Amino acid sequence: MNNIDCKPLVGTEEGWIDRRIFWEQAIYEQELEQIFAKAWQFVAHDSMLPNANDFYTTYMGEDGVIVARQKDGSVKVFLNSCTHRGNKICFADDGNTRTFNCNYHGWAFGTDGELKGLSNEHVYNEGDIDKSKWGLQQARVDNYKGLIFATFDDEAPSLEEYLGDFRWYLDIMLDQDEGGTEFIGGGIKNYINANWKFGVENFVGDAYHALWTHDSGFKAMNNNEGFPPADPKGSYHASMNGHGWEFGTDGLADIAILGQPKVLEYYEKMRPKMAERLGEMRSKIFGSLASVSLFPNCSFLPGIQTFRVWLPRGPHKFEMRMWTIVNKNMPDEIKQAINIGCMQTFNPAGVLEMDDGENWEGNTVVNKGVVTRKGKLHYGCGINSRIEHEELPGIIHAGQFNDANQRLFYQRWADMMNAKSWDDIPERYTPRYAGKPTV
Repeated sequence: MNNIDCKPLVGTEEGWIDRRIFWEQAIYEQELEQIFAKAWQFVAHDSMLPNANDFYTTYMGEDGVIVARQKDGSVKVFLNSCTHRGNKICFADDGNTRTFNCNYHGWAFGTDGELKGLSNEHVYNEGDIDKSKWGLQQARVDNYKGLIFATFDDEAPSLEEYLGDFRWYLDIMLDQDEGGTEFIGGGIKNYINANWKFGVENFVGDAYHALWTHDSGFKAMNNNEGFPPADPKGSYHASMNGHGWEFGTDGLADIAILGQPKVLEYYEKMRPKMAERLGEMRSKIFGSLASVSLFPNCSFLPGIQTFRVWLPRGPHKFEMRMWTIVNKNMPDEIKQAINIGCMQTFNPAGVLEMDDGENWEGNTVVNKGVVTRKGKLHYGCGINSRIEHEELPGIIHAGQFNDANQRLFYQRWADMMNAKSWDDIPERYTPRYAGKPTV
């Protein structure tokens, strides 16, 4: 495949993005090859696979995969495609099994992805097949504090290197309590006729849209009162390697959006423990008006506790899978209150989620026009707002309303789209905590 030079399509220093990256099929195919076939991607949470032989099916790009718990407690991830004629070997979303059997010819694979047997094996002469060589293609798998990641690239850096200093921020969500986290209430699938990047960039740091898009919805849920004013001196955008976290330091706003007073009370009691465990700064960050994306396609809202992955289904459609993430040691009534709050707000039928989906579809479909598609989009808000901060790792920009994390997400996208190897991808920030424990 002759790669398109994508660097001229991303003007991060000037603050613009070329519209073609949200529409053209050739660019999308290059994303599948250069990003989704190489990057570490979230595939499941530990809590989704509590027992040996539990499995969950998902996608890495458009490659269907099976995530399976092994008898020794480890997890394997492998392609959901029979090595005989290519059919799916598992059509279920999740479950527990000892083997996966292909519908076409009855080839059977274990939960480790190895070929265990053939139906009517007598039709094969001796020497026709070496079963040990025809198992399912395996991905590399690693785990960060309950989140399971996988990559098909043997040359990719370790997950620790890939996440880098962003682990300092991730621990605000994943390690604020000694029991860790879990997903509750099952998962939800939703299909949106939009480019997958619009969902990611919205969560990587677009606080600006909330004041307009979500104004009426929030007022309807909050006694006709709008969003609380942000403190520009205590709001930041933090980015590294395309991962981004937009946050304030008031510690209240997103928790309040849930509309569940008992959850606010729980976290206020938790905050001193968070400060002791994570430090004062990180205890203030949690629950502030915040949104997060992990490059390339995983996002969550700390405080609201919705967690999702954006699975591409072509340049003009994506599948969104979402869950509610909570502290495992929480009282059940608090878990339920958070889950109800998520369903009422950021859920396909939620008051706020519906606004976003409609906008992302509008953002995408307009690019069907040839003249429209040749234009640029403005990403220049806060372009001169970069600062140095003595506590916060990564590339830091000041102010709640800022396109900084979006610009740096697309910078990472462009860097990967034309890289021949991982060595070709520039390091754009100086690590502060890399290699050290984050808690």
